[in-house]
Amino acid sequence: MDVKEQSLKKHYEWQGKIEVVSRCPVETREDMSLAYTPGVAEACLVIKDDINESFRLTRRSNLVAVVTDGTAVLGLGDIGPEAGMPVMEGKCALFKAFADVDAFPLCIKSKDVDEIVNTIYLLSGSFGGINLEDIAAPRCFEIEKKLKEICDIPIFHDDQHGTAVVVLAGVLNALKVVGKNISDVKIVVNGLGAAGTAISKMLVAAGAKNMVLVDRTGIVSADDASLGEERQSLARITNPENLTGDLSVAIKGADVFVGVSAPGILSQEMVKSMNSDPIVFAMANPTPEIMPDLAKEAGARIVGTGRSDFPNQINNVLVFPGIFRGALDCGAKEISEGMKLAAAYALANHIPEAELDEENIIPSALDRSVAMEIAQAVMGAAVEEKITR
Repeated sequence: MDVKEQSLKKHYEWQGKIEVVSRCPVETREDMSLAYTPGVAEACLVIKDDINESFRLTRRSNLVAVVTDGTAVLGLGDIGPEAGMPVMEGKCALFKAFADVDAFPLCIKSKDVDEIVNTIYLLSGSFGGINLEDIAAPRCFEIEKKLKEICDIPIFHDDQHGTAVVVLAGVLNALKVVGKNISDVKIVVNGLGAAGTAISKMLVAAGAKNMVLVDRTGIVSADDASLGEERQSLARITNPENLTGDLSVAIKGADVFVGVSAPGILSQEMVKSMNSDPIVFAMANPTPEIMPDLAKEAGARIVGTGRSDFPNQINNVLVFPGIFRGALDCGAKEISEGMKLAAAYALANHIPEAELDEENIIPSALDRSVAMEIAQAVMGAAVEEKITR
């Protein structure tokens, strides 16, 4: 059997990848009195007087909701909330395995922004954080923005910010290998959905000054009145040469290509037109914008993809467990830009410079030590910004 057949067989065997396990004994009458009635009333009364005590007297301090509407599940598109449940369960399993964070999947049967926001808000008192997942753009931007305005716990859209953090870490290390600085290079980002938009914003925040963004219609320009709010804000601070045209125009002389778009759209001729020692992150899944062997053949010095069967896998699992571990442990009320940048630098610095090379610019997705290093960096940033509870 291939991996798809094996996975389906296992899913039938598992009948779910997570379960609820009791943390307290319920073997005796005394156990019952302490964990449930009548003793539990005392904890309820303490929380009634001070809601913040809910983080100490319940599992809320370690519980994250993984929320989807099923509209952008993996590369499958809008398949519905129930069909997205296996992915959400998998995400919850990764939270537990890599950072000992308890996570619970919530698949909402609505595509209405306000309905989704209100649902999550009404349930937010049960959780210490919200991880938005597989929600299509531009709805995902609106949902995250509105939730941040009304919730006092971290709201994190992993498809945006988790991807942006791991991409920035990879770019920083790749630039170290080729001896270039982020403020000096030309970076092309192809694909401006949730991930591409967040990646672009984070690269700018880290010091990138010459960026060209490309979507389905071509190079993004501030003159385009049809752009949404997120893209318009990016258009105003990118494309300094006012280029027009398609990807083939944008990529000429570029040092870095970041693709979160579609299979096979980056040709060898385009790679050849890039600057010396080009860096190519072709992250469309499962088929990248260009296959690594073709990119290398065309002159790419460093190639990263989203796949585990090639070197330099750009994988969100390196990021979200540690970010939430840190945010939960310090009682952060939000996940700020500073916390995300701290996570990216911690991830990049996990590999000593002496060990960096063309096929080792990012830690393995299975490296369990990464999460705690990111958590420490995130906590430090949150404390410094004074956004802890």
